[in-house]
Amino acid sequence: LYNKYIGNGDSPAQVRDGLLDALGDVFFVFSSIEVAKFHRDAGNPVYFYEFQHRPSEVEGVLPDYVKADHGAEIAFVFGKPFLAGDV
Repeated sequence: LYNKYIGNGDSPAQVRDGLLDALGDVFFVFSSIEVAKFHRDAGNPVYFYEFQHRPSEVEGVLPDYVKADHGAEIAFVFGKPFLAGDV
């Protein structure tokens, strides 16, 4: 597992990115795959995606290595007014 996520991690940034990938897989990806399998086995269509678009609102707020946080796609799926309470 170490080689998969960190490998030769020559710089602190590479080690950080590897650890973030590992934690993301543990907390989000693995359980999402399990749920998707249950839905598939029940005969339902399943679609799986990874959202990585960096919202423009996070410039200067989040570090550059952060792509998209958990839930960042909500504004893109439902529209910004949904999040602003304008619905």
